[in-house]
Amino acid sequence: MVDRQPTLAVALGLWQDRPPHEALETARAADGLGYPELWIGEMATYDAFALATAVALQTERIALTLGPLAVAVRDPMTVAVGAASVAALGNRRTDVALGTSSPLVVEEWHGRDRSRPVAALRESVEALRPLLAGEKAWVDGAAVRTRGYQLRLPAPGSRLTVAAFGPAAVRLAARCADRMVISLPTVAAAERLAGRLRDEARSAGRPVPPLAAWLPVAVDGGDAAREQIRRTLVGYLAAPGYAEMFQEAGFGDVVALARRRAHPREVLDAVPDDLVDSVAVLGDEPAVRDRLAAYGQHVDELVVLPCSTDDDPAGARTLRALARALSIPEEES
Repeated sequence: MVDRQPTLAVALGLWQDRPPHEALETARAADGLGYPELWIGEMATYDAFALATAVALQTERIALTLGPLAVAVRDPMTVAVGAASVAALGNRRTDVALGTSSPLVVEEWHGRDRSRPVAALRESVEALRPLLAGEKAWVDGAAVRTRGYQLRLPAPGSRLTVAAFGPAAVRLAARCADRMVISLPTVAAAERLAGRLRDEARSAGRPVPPLAAWLPVAVDGGDAAREQIRRTLVGYLAAPGYAEMFQEAGFGDVVALARRRAHPREVLDAVPDDLVDSVAVLGDEPAVRDRLAAYGQHVDELVVLPCSTDDDPAGARTLRALARALSIPEEES
């Protein structure tokens, strides 16, 4: 096994069972502890660009990655203007991550067409490359169209990350992304996806993009953290790619229940602790450190999604413990 030294970053949990303002507390804690990068996604609460601007104005140095943003919801011009706005107003390095998101978010919440997810992803990257560099984009694709817009703000020069899990998205990331990100993988899935990314990049004659993994983490989190992750996983069990991953991990009965569209409460009650443990990083400091090291053998960046509970509001205690255990130097303000 080859020793690797992955970088450690933080993602805002945006936990739906917690007060939304805790996202800002998590951001301030990550910045104060010296974490180099903060990922700001978008779910059911804050607009990602608005939250990122607030974070930039309330922190000192941490770099920002916006997303993954759903390409069927956020058009390239919107993303480019948003990223440039955050970078200019917050005076902060601002990168962008793109993904296809879920049918629930795209089709039901937003009422948008998700019939060509990989085409939309590919064409969004094609359009955003010039836009984020301050140039005009001319794309007339199957899912994405933009013609002639050019940023009036300074170009942020953002790196583009692609969220991928299935073969087609991994192939796309290998061929055109600056980085690939996977969310909530098992260690075995992280290893498999890292290998697929290497193979696809080499086939394309391109350097292998760095691979990041989002991982829910709680140091000494107890039952509350485990339950928070259990609720989060309900929406993943029947999703393409994830369903197969959980089946391979031995949880085919729970996947079958989710695919039958059983009531979410019934699915939640059927999720065993072992399934939670297959994609989460839980335990005391040594256990968490060892678990992260297992992922770190396969990925270049570990993105910590700190659980937020009454025992650990905003995940600040977990972030402090990780910074101590993994020797992240705390910078002076």
